Amino acid sequence: MRSPQAVVLTGGRVYDGDQTRPDTAVWIDAAGTIAGVGGTEDVLAAARAADPSVGVVDLDGAVVAPGLVNMHVHLGLGLPGPLEDAVSSADPAELVLLMADSARRTLHAGVTTVRLVGETRYADFALRKAIDLGAVDGPHIYTAGHALCCTGGHGHGADGLEADGADGFRRATREQIRAGADLIKVCVSGGIAGEHEQIHTPQLTDEEMEAVISTAHDWGRKVTAHAGPSDTIARAVRLGLDCVEHGYQMTRELTDLMAAHGVWYVPTITVSRCKEFFEANRVPQWMMDRALAAGPAHWQSLQNAIASGVTIAMGSDMPPFAPFDGTTATVREMEFMAEAGMTPLEVMRSATERPAEWLGSELFGRVEVGRRADLVVMAEDPVADISALRGIDAVLKGGVLHRDDLSRFAGVVVR
Repeated sequence: MRSPQAVVLTGGRVYDGDQTRPDTAVWIDAAGTIAGVGGTEDVLAAARAADPSVGVVDLDGAVVAPGLVNMHVHLGLGLPGPLEDAVSSADPAELVLLMADSARRTLHAGVTTVRLVGETRYADFALRKAIDLGAVDGPHIYTAGHALCCTGGHGHGADGLEADGADGFRRATREQIRAGADLIKVCVSGGIAGEHEQIHTPQLTDEEMEAVISTAHDWGRKVTAHAGPSDTIARAVRLGLDCVEHGYQMTRELTDLMAAHGVWYVPTITVSRCKEFFEANRVPQWMMDRALAAGPAHWQSLQNAIASGVTIAMGSDMPPFAPFDGTTATVREMEFMAEAGMTPLEVMRSATERPAEWLGSELFGRVEVGRRADLVVMAEDPVADISALRGIDAVLKGGVLHRDDLSRFAGVVVR
């Protein structure tokens, strides 16, 4: 297990959640926590008083920002085709190793925290433990365990756990919590990856949705829903749903309702415009056609959510590190969000402090004293242009360096 080394980052700019501050230093202590943020002289003096051996890194004008948080991730992604074959044919040990490789790539892409919204055979819990112990490199994991679906419902051949009736869904919810789930994911409609369904297919009764939501809330867990059509989402919103995934066909009336009820939205806008990824992974033609055909309505859904003032969090659904349009799926998702009408500041918040808020943590999401030193470094300012994230060249998680393309930290941070 690698340990953080006390270091002060000087000569850089810091995106602190509100603005990008010039000439700001960041002190990371030996526990991997941010111990100081401010003027260089003051921060250096405090750091050296506490630890005379503290290292110093001159960032030469680069920008430090919080590590990114991707709120819609499947580390064991099993889309129809070769991806599904690889996951389904793997034994438990092989599955965890496949997911561990995905976790390492995710971290190197600048994503230091993920919210998993559907994995199979409880492998996510084993991987989370290994990462927490330092045995495996990967992001901090918040997981839903299995996604819950009706018999034959969305995800039933991949990460879904089938149930029927209110009692069945209560039991399935409790089973995920028993395994250690941080949240619950439920599939309330069809989607793009189910051959025998359509996006607009409603899949749960009100009684089933209410059983999931009330049980999860009783146990202190939030519920997010894979969902497509407005009428189905509206039913779930009125029953107390906390978050919507995808929202392929959301009207302005619905997004106004979501805003009024405080329901969050994770658009995953890349999934209806990622032909390159589908072709590379040889998904069936029917799935590609359905996904790309959903694009216009999906884009309008995002714009409706922006106009209604719905709180939006970033999630890619595609693997966070997947190559896409010359960058990663995570960064391309954020660029799409800006193209749809969000300001770069709003997009940055959607991938840093907003997810931390939804997940109920003050340990990450901002560069401020007392939070973990989960950080990314890049040459340009993402608040001026979100595409600056294409230039991420260094990644730290809990003060431990995991990527340093330009050798900014050479000889200072233990690797």
